[in-house]
Amino acid sequence: MSLERPQAPWPYDYLPQVPSFEVTSTDISDGETLADKHTATGGDVSPQLSWSGFPSDTAAFAITCFDPDAPTGSGWWHWLAHNLDASVTSLDTGAADNMPDGVVQLRNDSGSTGFAGAAPPPGDIPHRYIFAVHALKQKVDIDPGASCAVGSFNIIFNVLARGFLTPVYRIETE
Repeated sequence: MSLERPQAPWPYDYLPQVPSFEVTSTDISDGETLADKHTATGGDVSPQLSWSGFPSDTAAFAITCFDPDAPTGSGWWHWLAHNLDASVTSLDTGAADNMPDGVVQLRNDSGSTGFAGAAPPPGDIPHRYIFAVHALKQKVDIDPGASCAVGSFNIIFNVLARGFLTPVYRIETE
């Protein structure tokens, strides 16, 4: 089976535009290849993230990781954590395994709760992993059993601003 297809569009182009702020990481960088520890075969370790420059009236944050390049027609949700307190401006490497009190993580498209590492089909195009930090005007009430698509829907209606980091990952074929 051939996986040849055009690259998926940037999904945030299809949402209401909001101001941006800075997101940085000691683990990942825009356009750079994810380290093995951030893949499904390398341990599903969430990357370190820090953010600054968000609106002063931010009440909470949500973190998402979405792969628009998955050959599904609807992308692949790797992570959604919401209700991080506004005083939290960074997460350590592996934080998805031990989130602060009150944070809710939803079931990712791999079927687990928390962060699911990169796992594109071997030989496929490089996949983009869009790590977004969403500054929210209030904490959101999302059922912990909801999908990440439902979670994202609820976040969109409360977002004040967002920032991105987008590393890539590809599995070569032999």
